[in-house]
Amino acid sequence: MSSYTGVVQKGMRRGHALGFPTANIEVPYMELSGIYVALVTVEGKTYQAAAFADHERSILEAHILDFSDDLYGKGITIELLEKIRDNKRFENDDDLRAAIADDIKRVRESFSKV
Repeated sequence: MSSYTGVVQKGMRRGHALGFPTANIEVPYMELSGIYVALVTVEGKTYQAAAFADHERSILEAHILDFSDDLYGKGITIELLEKIRDNKRFENDDDLRAAIADDIKRVRESFSKV
């Protein structure tokens, strides 16, 4: 689908506060938006991820599955493989947390089919 490379920057840490930390890269001229099945490559290793693309903020965030290392300042590549859904605003953090958990479940299911 599409691949983006950048240096991981600190974001607002909202995903971390919700229990789903993300690696954030700035993507000038981001044209895509939505939630995606993704692969993240860092230091030659590739990991499965759920990614959030937001063309309004020119940002791409990836929650790397089963990963907890500190990536701030490191170069990564995020490859978007399949769109799961469009972006959506949520009434509260509980609804957002539930949606993210469902997105991650769908990402895991997608990779289990391969």
